[in-house]
Amino acid sequence: MLSSYAMTDVGRTRLVNQDYVFSCLEPIGNLPNLFIVADGMGGHQAGDFASSYSVKKFLESASLSLQKNPHKIFADAIRYANRELIEKSRANPELKGMGTTMVALTIIGEKAYVANVGDSRLYLMEDTLTQITVDHSLVQEMIKIGELTKESARFHPDKNIITRAVGAGKDINADFFEFTLTKNSILLMCSDGLSNMVDDEQIAVLLKSAKTPEKIGKKLIETANKNGGKDNIAVIVIDLNSGEV
Repeated sequence: MLSSYAMTDVGRTRLVNQDYVFSCLEPIGNLPNLFIVADGMGGHQAGDFASSYSVKKFLESASLSLQKNPHKIFADAIRYANRELIEKSRANPELKGMGTTMVALTIIGEKAYVANVGDSRLYLMEDTLTQITVDHSLVQEMIKIGELTKESARFHPDKNIITRAVGAGKDINADFFEFTLTKNSILLMCSDGLSNMVDDEQIAVLLKSAKTPEKIGKKLIETANKNGGKDNIAVIVIDLNSGEV
């Protein structure tokens, strides 16, 4: 039985929460369920607006889509959200330069379908933890060419520079993933406010340590804050076989 928990937290150093989550176990258009994490950037008002407005526009597109293929629904919705966010930015000088990451997921039967722009992440926990998405970031490019290790990238001064974002330009290029799930699969979607504060080893331990998505989600945020809470934190935890309270 599919169950989920979604939460954001402002963290310990930021004054405004620019992260936004959407979690729905009911159909959205032709999608049987939908989960989204968005991490806004820009000035305080701009980043907050960018994440929530982009998700709103994504939902508008997805709910009306006649497409059956989830990746096509996601691609159209991301393009629409990107176009609408750019228009808002042009019409409102105080919103100039805003943008947002976005990672979206739907589960259809035993298949998970994912779209990603930016450095918010989706992890799959089964016997081991696997990061499904690939960060669109400067440090990820440095890892790819061997200039950084994954661990050292977490503490690099340029770790917050992303190379793709919704609202950054008229051409938006998302990555798409599809993979098979089992009854033991647990999925974690998160902003970099979690992944920069809690390493993969800790994440794996926490995903295995609690019985419900709510308990897992709260423990992840608590740990991120204990480790410094230097950014807003967003998590969505989805368990394919959780009926426990």
